[in-house]
Formats: sequence, structure tokens, C-alpha cells
Amino acid sequence: MKEFANQRQKIKYFHSLTGEQKIEAFREMLEESGDVAFLGGAGVSTESGIPDFRSKDGLYRKTDRRFSRYRPEYLLSSDCLFRKPEVFFSYFRKNLDCRKIEPNAAHRILARLEENNRLSGIVTQNIDGLHQKAGSRKVHEIHGSALRSYCVSCRTQYGPDYIFENQDPVPLCPRCGKMIRPDVTLYGEFLPHPAYDDAVVLMNNADMLIIGGTSLAVGSAAQMAHLFHGKYLVIINKGPTKMEGRADLVFHESIGAVLTRLSS
Repeated sequence: MKEFANQRQKIKYFHSLTGEQKIEAFREMLEESGDVAFLGGAGVSTESGIPDFRSKDGLYRKTDRRFSRYRPEYLLSSDCLFRKPEVFFSYFRKNLDCRKIEPNAAHRILARLEENNRLSGIVTQNIDGLHQKAGSRKVHEIHGSALRSYCVSCRTQYGPDYIFENQDPVPLCPRCGKMIRPDVTLYGEFLPHPAYDDAVVLMNNADMLIIGGTSLAVGSAAQMAHLFHGKYLVIINKGPTKMEGRADLVFHESIGAVLTRLSS
């Protein structure tokens, strides 16, 4: 890899690259780096057919008269879960059932990079479990997973079908009769341990970070990104993303397309 006198010179050089030059530089960065981390958001899963939240086709733009009186963020908040559980579960079951969704090219390529010891781990905001379904093992789900649930009282854990297949307006625990909730981080809740702690370690140790499918608008993602102080930063997102001024390479493209070109 080319040597640079300072960070400004390095970024100026990489930002001057175009087309296949950028892909080749991406490959060289991966080859040179020992610990590579991936930080991903909703854009990683949109290519599997899962809508993101805030885009023009996102979940928050959908109109449904049953939920029109509520702000979208409220419907996925701890306040809604405990104050209006029937509304919460109706919305959750309708919009966040990802059990039959399949991984896309980005998920599969990231899993292959891990298998080939080129990727040290994944930090994801997504709750769909598609990274694991594609074969990734080192996945830190800082927003939890819609495929897990547990009783708020006795903490008994339940599998991916319990909430979605349950016919009761509010799913209750067979053991103690209290509410069963999804194991996801809702608005108004803290990020889960140990996933958060493990993600922090991954970011602190990485000498290369790939950010994909996120604008870094959500505080947890931005917080994770700012923990990285390694050598190479690559951002892949269709829209503008915070931290592009710090990034060595920026791709305003589909993450699946970029990673496919990288691996070809």
C-alpha cells in the first residue's frame, strides 16, 4: 500500500480514486489489515426485502389506520410496550416478522470473509438474524434480536415463533403468567450487555472498519463508529453518511454490489 506523509494526504489520495481503482484499494486495505470490523445498519438487509425505517419506502412511512394516531418511534418504545401492550404487539407482529427472510449477497460475503479470517466481527443494528443465517458467528447485536423473546418476570427464554405464532393480544408466560417481550432494544432502553461490551472491544481493537448500510443517524451506531481509531475506514451507503470526511473510501452504492465486486 502507498505510504503517506499524513492523514490529510492519505484521504486526498483515496478520494481521488474512481471505479475499479477504489475496489482494488479496498482489497489492498483488507489484505494489509489484521483486525477488520464491520458496522452495519438497516441498509444491509433492505436487499433481502426488509424495509429500513426512515427512507421514502421505509417502515415509518407506511400508512396503516390502526396505528396512524401514534408516532412510529412510540410504537417501538418501551413506553408503548408497557402502557399499550396490545398496540405494541399488533404493530410488532405485522412489521417485524423476519423469520422467512433470506440473507442477501452482502450477508453471505461478510460470512465468507469471516470464514477466511479476513473479518474479525460484525456489529449490527439489525434485529433480523440474517448475518447468523448466512453463516457469520462473531455477530454483536447491539439492538437485540426479533428472533428471541423472554418473560419480563421469570426471565424464561422463548424461541423465534412464540410471539409471532401466539394468538393472544399480549403473549403471556406459561410458567408465571407475566408478559413475554421480544429481546430487542426499544426506544427508551439501554443497549444490551454483553453485546455492547463485546462490540466496544471489537471497535477498539480494529485496524480497519467497514461501515455499511447506515447513515449513522442513530446514536448507537455513531457512538460505535467514533470508537474506531484504526488505520482504514471504508463507508458503503447509498445515501450521505456522517463521518465521510474521515473515511478513506466512500461508496454511494448498494452494499451487496460493492462487496460482490470486491470478492470477484
